Amino acid sequence: MLRRVTCNILELASFTRYHRSRRLSGHIHCRNMTTRIAPAVRKVIQLTDAEDHLCTLLDEFTRHLQEDKNIITACRINGGWVRDKLLGMQSNDMDICLADMMGVTFAEGFIAFLSEQKDLHVHKISKIESNPDQSKHLETARTTLFDIDLDFVNLRSEEYAEDSRIPTEIKFGTPLEDALRRDLTINALFYNVHTRSVEDFTEKGLDDLQNGIIRTPLPPRETFLDDPLRVIRCVRFASRFGFEIESDLQQAAQLEIIQDSLAQKISRERVGEEIDKMMKGQDPLRSIRIINDLKLYKSIYHVPPQITNIASSTPKPHELSLRAATILNGLLSSTSEDSMSLHPTLRSYVLQEPGCKARLFLAASLYSYHGITYPDSKGKEQTLVKCAIQDGLKLGRQNHYLDGIPALYSASDLLNGVSLGQDRLKLPSERGAIGLLLRQESVHNINTGSQWASSLVFSLVCELVSASGREEAAECVQRYNALTRRVEELGLDKAVDAKPILDGQAIAHAMDEKPGPWMKAMVNRVLEWQLGHPEGTQDDCLAWLKEDKSAGRIDLEELKAATMGNKRANPGKVASSKKVKR
Repeated sequence: MLRRVTCNILELASFTRYHRSRRLSGHIHCRNMTTRIAPAVRKVIQLTDAEDHLCTLLDEFTRHLQEDKNIITACRINGGWVRDKLLGMQSNDMDICLADMMGVTFAEGFIAFLSEQKDLHVHKISKIESNPDQSKHLETARTTLFDIDLDFVNLRSEEYAEDSRIPTEIKFGTPLEDALRRDLTINALFYNVHTRSVEDFTEKGLDDLQNGIIRTPLPPRETFLDDPLRVIRCVRFASRFGFEIESDLQQAAQLEIIQDSLAQKISRERVGEEIDKMMKGQDPLRSIRIINDLKLYKSIYHVPPQITNIASSTPKPHELSLRAATILNGLLSSTSEDSMSLHPTLRSYVLQEPGCKARLFLAASLYSYHGITYPDSKGKEQTLVKCAIQDGLKLGRQNHYLDGIPALYSASDLLNGVSLGQDRLKLPSERGAIGLLLRQESVHNINTGSQWASSLVFSLVCELVSASGREEAAECVQRYNALTRRVEELGLDKAVDAKPILDGQAIAHAMDEKPGPWMKAMVNRVLEWQLGHPEGTQDDCLAWLKEDKSAGRIDLEELKAATMGNKRANPGKVASSKKVKR
């Protein structure tokens, strides 16, 4: 079985480069956790008052159907609610499975029964049409009662074609048939609202929940061929609960036919949704490790062959993505104060800022594509990292995945090797140079979710991936910590979002020129002055600007030519090419 492992950042520092060691995921010498703690599984489900009332009403309504309408059915709560309640976790999301009756028909009658006989107001039923691409193979009725979200659907059995995960035939099924078609035994448990008891028709669900085992109700090859998305769901639930994956399931997940089906039968949107949940879960590293161990990387982080064939180079070994994620996890987990500890400001930002941790782990998991580009249909250079997010996972700008992760990699290239001893962080003034570096669009930009602290953390991770030993790794961590301390000492952590002290109109007036594109370079120059003179006022800045112009240190004609495209020059570079006298 896959074993859960932990890794100390001190151990990470002593690893040799991957291309030297030629090891697989084992090149990260983590301590095996051979003894796992079994989850505390309750023998009976303890209902809340609202849940108890709901179950009573469902029972009364089924008896009403039989006595008044001669309709016989039964209600069972299925899946995640049962699993979570047995694990002692609360859930306000119930799936009500019905015997020999459609969900919409039952729900409509149930709501009418509550209104007419119980004087209870219930939210209007919304009918969720069948949508196989979203795993909605049957029409579902949805409503809310006592602040509990309810889905009503019938028990069913399904048959699949070889080339699709969409059932070719769906019919009323028995509880056993319904349980066997589900992804995992721990998700196939029922709670019978009439007997108030848990039902385990697979005869494995309760034991697997108690023992922490991820297992499919039917042979895994059959389960995965019916619906390959279940492979990824197995990874997610194993990482979510810290459960072990059963050995037959591991072997089936690595079969070529399963991995081909995963690439061909599953919409990339569904894959992206599962990865998003993993990255936002409590143990994203374990998800990435299992993906690596089951050799699922290419199937999940899919880049079309027509793109890899024209890419600037082949992807790096997938194990380096696992290495990057392991290093990130070590930096964020370690709280000891030693040469390998991450500065508290950096750690706290990543852990406290919503979505930041998930974004960094997804970025780390894409390290294999770092630095690889390809020309798109218009000849414009694109990165494989962005392609994997946009096309392989179909993740957009939610949580700043599509815009924020490419920015993290751009920032890591810019920050690579950063050190307080470098001239680029000293001239023309230390505060101005560091401040401008932090204000670079890829390093800090609220529109892409980029923040200087998270950019520093990810850049550090990228450097540590290729660190050749403990000394080099420790020196690397200390460089980034020293920069962070200096940022705080200079008050740049608060100044990084400051607006320019002069706007474009004020600059144009001071230069006695019409506003135009040239002002962008001058705004950058004003920011440089502003960062170097934290106590300076608008009048001080205007006086400096006019003095520089009269002294010939500002060449407006050159700026205009550069920004209008008459010269191939960088406006930012032109603006700072003549150093300001202090």
